[in-house]
Amino acid sequence: MKKLFSVLVIAGMAALVACGPSAEEIAAKAKATADSLKAIATADSLKAVATADSIAVAEKAKAIEDSIAAATPKKK
Repeated sequence: MKKLFSVLVIAGMAALVACGPSAEEIAAKAKATADSLKAIATADSLKAVATADSIAVAEKAKAIEDSIAAATPKKK
């Protein structure tokens, strides 16, 4: 009985090890992770550029408003 149980335990362990991910699956998962990180970095870069552009536009609009305000005579 002990030998049968030992054989079944060893067979079960071998089956679990055989069901693990292959080298191709591990490489594919690593590539997918790297691609995701690259996409996040690209999105962050684009967001930073868009934010900088928005700030520049807002500063230009404020400068125009200030110039108009300075050029317009004030009512008494």
